[in-house]
Amino acid sequence: MGIMIHRNTEAIVQGITGKQGRFQTKLMLEYGTKIVAGVTPGRGGEKVHGVSVFGTVKEALTEYSPDVSIIFVPAESALNAAEEAISSGIKTITVITEGIPIKDSIQMMMHARHVGAQIIGPNTPGIITPGECKLGIMPHHVFEHGNVGVVSRSGTLTYEIAANLTRRHLGQSTCVGIGGDPIVGLNFIEALEMFKTDPETNAVVLIGEIGGNLEELTADFVAKNNYPKPVVAYIAGLSAPSEKKMGHAGAIIMGQTGTARTKIAAFESVGVKAAKRPAEVVDVLKSVLKK
Repeated sequence: MGIMIHRNTEAIVQGITGKQGRFQTKLMLEYGTKIVAGVTPGRGGEKVHGVSVFGTVKEALTEYSPDVSIIFVPAESALNAAEEAISSGIKTITVITEGIPIKDSIQMMMHARHVGAQIIGPNTPGIITPGECKLGIMPHHVFEHGNVGVVSRSGTLTYEIAANLTRRHLGQSTCVGIGGDPIVGLNFIEALEMFKTDPETNAVVLIGEIGGNLEELTADFVAKNNYPKPVVAYIAGLSAPSEKKMGHAGAIIMGQTGTARTKIAAFESVGVKAAKRPAEVVDVLKSVLKK
């Protein structure tokens, strides 16, 4: 069983009738994910790939009891969609949408925290427990069931590093993208807390990037809590110039704060080995696991 999602997880898709929602629902269903309903305002009564569509989350909940919602709606509608899921009592919400205004993200997170719900994202590729359940846009063929947990700020690097792990016979327990925005729900520390008690996870790979101080805070958490499982890291952006915004909305470094070097130094100072290139992650992990 994976953390947060597993083969018995039931999901609804908000924005199921849109281009992305429709396409990704098909792929998730083919993977074996139990999508019980879809939600699009004004489209109740339709079906998408055999999945019943409802006009509101509340209407869907009169017939189904989903564990999670996954959101594929435009940025301007994302706050309303998330608020609807949270207010309806759904405890895990995965927000794929990118470009959500920061003030909307803050409001979304505050509401979720107030009622004890967990948001994954926004601007996340999703979460996958290989061989059991996929919620998101991840190319599932690169993942393989195993015992390495992966938590990442970058979608593309998640796929690349997972593919390398799979190639080297290190399967994954659960891989989760926390999203690249400045404001995200689930963070590295919360993911590590979940992996700590997950019997399927023997080691964890953290994939960070420049910007913010989440990686530094995570290094501090690992040290102060004497984290019981091996952790290795990779930080993207080693050659990035300072004070220049790149890629993700969260990827901006000011002076010597938030650089790849400061993040790598923070991890290595607490005994977390950091790979210098994505291709080195497997070797670093294998060296740690041998000890």
